Amino acid sequence: MRLATIKINNSERLVAYIDDKKLLDLELASQANNKPHNFFSDMHSMIEGGDSALSLAYDLISNPRKHYLINVEEVVFCPPLIPTQYRDCLVFEEHLKNGFAAAEKMTGRRYDIPDVWYQQPIYYKGNRLTFIGNNQDVLWPDYADYLDIELELAIIISKNGKNISKEDAPNYIFGYSILNDVSARDAQMIEMAGQLGPAKGKDFDTGNVLGPYILTADEVPHPVSLNMEARVNGQRWGGGNSSKMHHNFADIIAFISKSETLYSGEVIGSGTVGTGCGLEIGKRLEPNDQFELEIENIGILKNRIVKEIKDD
Repeated sequence: MRLATIKINNSERLVAYIDDKKLLDLELASQANNKPHNFFSDMHSMIEGGDSALSLAYDLISNPRKHYLINVEEVVFCPPLIPTQYRDCLVFEEHLKNGFAAAEKMTGRRYDIPDVWYQQPIYYKGNRLTFIGNNQDVLWPDYADYLDIELELAIIISKNGKNISKEDAPNYIFGYSILNDVSARDAQMIEMAGQLGPAKGKDFDTGNVLGPYILTADEVPHPVSLNMEARVNGQRWGGGNSSKMHHNFADIIAFISKSETLYSGEVIGSGTVGTGCGLEIGKRLEPNDQFELEIENIGILKNRIVKEIKDD
């Protein structure tokens, strides 16, 4: 099942994908069928509803009532949820090798993949409040000249857990979505020399894009193997397959949850798939570029980047 959060008539609604033209308002459909509707007030409620919410949603989409269908072209896609917490990983070796080679050319510094990268998942915590959704504009940060896309697969955590085993970890995945971790490369190259982590290279309003849908985990065998592709202005930049993750999502969940509770609604990104960004292939974004990130069975995440013209 594919789920989304949309805005229509100034109201945010939780919807399920029916086809490329129609979405089902789950809360209204549930009310009309005299079923519990508190599961469907928003995505967090749906996640916390667990198997009961998922089963009811499947019942509703199996025979959708026409009165509660919404035309896709009439809606604005919001991010599927505002994450409880947001972390982004770095688990594709091809991306790291290509990125380090490009960084060496930009900075003159040598970069080698450290042993720890192979031994454990590496991640940072980002700003959960900067997320936007499909077809919304990314605003070019005024301190940066080099902007880039990053094609990533994200998971959404289904329930609270701590010290989760690798074997049990897939049961903590609610679903999968497309993540674009838009990056200011020039700022990133400067600050990463400080050896603490990305700051203004990643943190700016509208810098994180998620959506358009969450594909529920029951439809995706684990470990995931989904084709991924990035396009800018209709031209293919690159892509790959999620099966190339050096640490899969079970490894990631088990590592993060050591002595630390993971909470439902957290979003964890895979990091960029190999050739899934401009840095790796010698390209960069320009103002008004339009980009499409596509992941098999999830959909296409479309956005534009705009640069505000300031008065002198």
